[in-house]
Amino acid sequence: MTKADIVEHIYERVGFSKKESAELVEQVFDIIKDTLAEGEKVKISGFGNFVVREKNARKGRNPQTGEEIRLSARRVLTFKPSLVLKNVLNEEPVTEAEARTEG
Repeated sequence: MTKADIVEHIYERVGFSKKESAELVEQVFDIIKDTLAEGEKVKISGFGNFVVREKNARKGRNPQTGEEIRLSARRVLTFKPSLVLKNVLNEEPVTEAEARTEG
């Protein structure tokens, strides 16, 4: 699915114009990007958590030459799906108690 597909689904389901749908999608993604760039977690109930993690510098190896290289410290984005999403993907029912703990 692409960003254009998401815009199309919002256009069809919500009734916004395509321009309004595109602006909405852009705004949501901008908010998520800005929040993650600030190092904050993004939790979408019933979907999952996006978390920025710090990785330390470490030694690595070029797989073609075997030469040792230094990998710099960096930030990485991780996603942990919610139990609700995992159950949907595995076609398992979500119990009421599980749904409450995801909030």
